[in-house]
Amino acid sequence: DWDDIPPSSALEQISEEEAVQIIAEPLLPLQSSTLRDYVDHSETLAKLVQLGVDLSQVEKRQKAGQLLLTLDFEKDIKKILLFLKDVGVEDNQLGPFLTKNPYILAEDLEALETRVAYLKSKKFGKAEIAQMVSRAPYLLLFSVERLDNRLGFFKNELGLSVKKTKDLVIRLPRLLTGKLEPVKENLQVCQIELGFQRNEIQQIVFKTPKILTASKKRLKQIFDYLHNIMGIPHHMLVHFPQVFNSKLLRIKERHMFLTFLGRAQYDPAQPSYISLDQLVSLPDEVFCTEIAKASIQDFEKFLKTL
Repeated sequence: DWDDIPPSSALEQISEEEAVQIIAEPLLPLQSSTLRDYVDHSETLAKLVQLGVDLSQVEKRQKAGQLLLTLDFEKDIKKILLFLKDVGVEDNQLGPFLTKNPYILAEDLEALETRVAYLKSKKFGKAEIAQMVSRAPYLLLFSVERLDNRLGFFKNELGLSVKKTKDLVIRLPRLLTGKLEPVKENLQVCQIELGFQRNEIQQIVFKTPKILTASKKRLKQIFDYLHNIMGIPHHMLVHFPQVFNSKLLRIKERHMFLTFLGRAQYDPAQPSYISLDQLVSLPDEVFCTEIAKASIQDFEKFLKTL
C-alpha cells in the first residue's frame, strides 16, 4: 500500500526521502515459525493478543516479531498504550493500531510526546490529531523535522494558506507519511500534461486530496476522455474534480448511453445540461430514470451492444 512503508528500523529516525520496502525475513528463532507458539510463554504477547493485536499480521512486518519478543509489557509497552489513549486512540482501536504499527512500542516516549506537541503547536486540535494518528498509523514514527518539512512542502508547492494546508493533511494524513515522489509527479502531470493552471490545481487538490496519490495513468485516461472526447473544459473539471475518482468504464458507458439517446449535453448554458456530478455519482437506477429518462432495462440492453 502506498502509505504502508515504515521507517527502515523502528529505532532510527528516517531520513527525508528514505522509504524502505518491507522485506519478508524469517522473524523468529528457527525452532518456531509463528509468534502464536510463543503466546503461552510470553506475558507480553498474551496481553497484546488480549488487546486485539493480530500476531499473524505482525509477523509479516520486517523485524516486528523479534521486537515484540524483546519487550516487557509492564516496563516498555504500558506507557506507550497510555500515551496512545491520551492522544485519542480508542480502546477498541489499540489492537488494530498496533497490528499495523508494532514499531511504535519501541519508540522513545519523550520523542513521541514531542511530535504530538509539535502538531499541537501548529494548532491541530486534539480530535484532529487523534483522527490523523488513527488513519495514518505510522505518523508518530516520523521526526518533527520531517513533519515540518512535509507541511512546508504542501503549503509552498500548492500555495495554500496555513489553515488550508492543515485541512488537507487532516483529510489525508498519509500525505505526511508516504513518499513525496509520487505527489510531485502527480502535480507535474496536472500542470504539464493535463494543462491545469496553478490556481486550478490548488482548487482540485483541496477538493479532492486523493488526486495527489492517484495513479498517473488513470488520471491521464480519465482526463483524456472527459476533455477530448466529451469536450468538458478545464474550468468545469475544476468544479467537480471528484470525477477523477470515478471509474473510466462508468463514465464511458453513461456518456455513450446519453449520446445514443441524444442527451449528452454538458454545456451549463443549455436547458438539458447534465453536470459531471449527475453523470458519475448517481446510482444506475436514478441515473437512468432522472438523467437519461430511460429504464434501467434500456441501459442494460444498450451495454450489451457495446
